[in-house]
Amino acid sequence: MKERTLDSEEIFKGRLLHVKRDRVAMPDGSEGVREWIDHPGASAVVPVLPGGKVVMVRQFRYGPDRTFLEIPAGKFDGGEAPEAVALRELEEETGYRAGKLEVLGVLYNAVGYSNEAIHVFLGTELVKTEQALDEGEFLEVEIHDLRELIEKAGAGDLQDMKTAAGLLMAGSRMGRARG
Repeated sequence: MKERTLDSEEIFKGRLLHVKRDRVAMPDGSEGVREWIDHPGASAVVPVLPGGKVVMVRQFRYGPDRTFLEIPAGKFDGGEAPEAVALRELEEETGYRAGKLEVLGVLYNAVGYSNEAIHVFLGTELVKTEQALDEGEFLEVEIHDLRELIEKAGAGDLQDMKTAAGLLMAGSRMGRARG
């Protein structure tokens, strides 16, 4: 029951996002229109210190006009591998380098209108280095207890999708590793 693209028109091309309008053939033979956002993709990492502490970042997000507690993440810049992006963003944003990185899965942020895929990793064996924020990037590094964060994610108190899902994924992985 897949739709087939008949033609595509670029509506807007920005530095990060490209908005497209496609004419599609529907499974029943009719035609429809799909407006969607083309995104380069991203990686995120749940960085866990010994004792179940998680390195988090708190930053203001312009679109929703509020500050969020998040796991470190960043978009792909060219042909980078998802693992490389996760490692780069972790160190740039938090000043920690992961000695071990495990794949947790891929999340699609907004399936109704975007192809953005976020590759989520568990980072352990962390070593303190130096934070190196990008120009125009302002955030605070915080250390939180993994169990408390998982409770907050499960209760809906963490509204950033990649963070809530990533913490739940990491908690599940770490629980299986212990038991």
